[in-house]
Amino acid sequence: MVLVIGTGGAGLRAAIELAEAGIDVLAVGKRAKDDPHTVLAAGGINAALGTMDPEDSWQQHAADTLKESYLLADPRTVEIATQGAARGIDDLERYGMEFAREADGRISQRYFGAHTFRRTAFAGDYTGLEIQRTLVRRAEQLRIPVLDGVYITRLLTHDGAVFGAYGFALTDGTPHLIHADAVILATGGHTRIWRRTSSRRDENTGDSFRLAAEAGARLRDPELVQFHPSGLIAPESAAGTLVSEAARGEGGILRNASGDRFMTRYDPDRMELSTRDRVALASYTEIKEGRGTPRGGVLLDVTHLPRQVVMSRLPRVYRLLMDLQMLDITREPIEIAPTAHYSMGGVLVRPEDHGTEVRGLYAIGEAASGLHGANRLGGNSLIELLVFGRITAQAAAAYSLSLTTQTRSPTAVAQAREEIDDLLAADGPENVRALQRAVRNTMTEHAGVVRDEEGLRAGLTELDGIEERMRSVGIHPDIAGYQDLAHAFDLKAAALSARATLEAALERRETRGCHNRSDYPDTDPALQVNLVWSPTAGITRETVPAIPAEITALMQEVSSEGKLVE
Repeated sequence: MVLVIGTGGAGLRAAIELAEAGIDVLAVGKRAKDDPHTVLAAGGINAALGTMDPEDSWQQHAADTLKESYLLADPRTVEIATQGAARGIDDLERYGMEFAREADGRISQRYFGAHTFRRTAFAGDYTGLEIQRTLVRRAEQLRIPVLDGVYITRLLTHDGAVFGAYGFALTDGTPHLIHADAVILATGGHTRIWRRTSSRRDENTGDSFRLAAEAGARLRDPELVQFHPSGLIAPESAAGTLVSEAARGEGGILRNASGDRFMTRYDPDRMELSTRDRVALASYTEIKEGRGTPRGGVLLDVTHLPRQVVMSRLPRVYRLLMDLQMLDITREPIEIAPTAHYSMGGVLVRPEDHGTEVRGLYAIGEAASGLHGANRLGGNSLIELLVFGRITAQAAAAYSLSLTTQTRSPTAVAQAREEIDDLLAADGPENVRALQRAVRNTMTEHAGVVRDEEGLRAGLTELDGIEERMRSVGIHPDIAGYQDLAHAFDLKAAALSARATLEAALERRETRGCHNRSDYPDTDPALQVNLVWSPTAGITRETVPAIPAEITALMQEVSSEGKLVE
């Protein structure tokens, strides 16, 4: 049996592949399968189909991806993803997904960011939601068992191999001991450890980082985090919620508190159509230097656009602001600030099968690393789920079938059980939620859009103090369920992810892509390496494999005229 942890797009695609191959599979998720983070992805999904530009190819897609990664992506991972992208689209069509199409029936594809050709397929502005609905429907057709509301607290290992997982039900705390030949981690990234984030509460808290690292795997480039330039500031409960970049694409203007159009100082050619990392850095600089709003933001202004343009082209943005703030964006600007959006680093995996250094343990989706490097090419995250969901499931199936015996460890099971029991018995004065906020404050202040040596070291010192306070937490399940226990494990994951991020950010003494060091503003060729972290060994540098000559020849500057750059 293969256990899939996580029921978003990556996890369900893997589970479907296993079920179609006749392999016993169980999918487990702490969120409901119809409401994972995947549903928030709006822009589209990349594949060199050539429906709009016949000259496009997987090789050009690979070249664009590697160039945008600032040469930190793994070339073999990129090659596999781009070669398999068309198959990923075919799979979705086979499952019944409806893509936007041209009048003659071709799948529509549009420019999205730094793509040489139009290769982003889409379903309105709800592509991720439609993909998830399609995968859920297919999983139900295959009668795949899915356990919603189960929190996995530990992977069970013995002698360097995984043999299952341990966890509990969020509703009533019922323990779950799951034996499995192989485990596929599809539990997302770690962007919830910042104060402003596009991740919702209790998702992307670093679960994959903690589960993998404590099992003996390592993390690659955890410091490489993409900050989206336009996250809401208010209300506090929705801080970080994204305002679609379509607002800039349709002509929205960024202004500081004085009303100045500040992008003239940072990218006078592309202005608001500049790259995410550059726009986020510009907004951060305006705020940091005292030209932001009193609440620490900048203003996105679409009031100069005709009302009918806003209502027809930006209906979701209009509705979002009316629902959250009762703000009419045709009359008043939107207050925004950079928000943590995507973990480009993650669990260290092999390119060919996304296996880790722990036998039988795999990682896919935002939990994994290798495809994006220091900047994610817009539209690549959704295709990553499909390509590696399929390939990794095949590898996990082969591994499962190859086992003639499996050694289990009663000690490992006992430790997992005791970890939960000890927390449930904890009655200290420290509040878990308050400590989670402390981690988010530390990461926001010291490891945000711009970092420096002093700030990162201060962040590590603060984290030391938070970890000490974590020894004195009090856990109090109540009639509503065992959410407090889940928050305690979220806190453990957040603290480990924060330490990995801070230590790697300190080591990367350069500016490259999303990683901005004010004390090292230049890119250092000697740091064209992956930084690999473990809780025991700290940071090691690993060489990025060479890019094949045929791909290097296609790496070129892409015209951004009239395009919103991702």
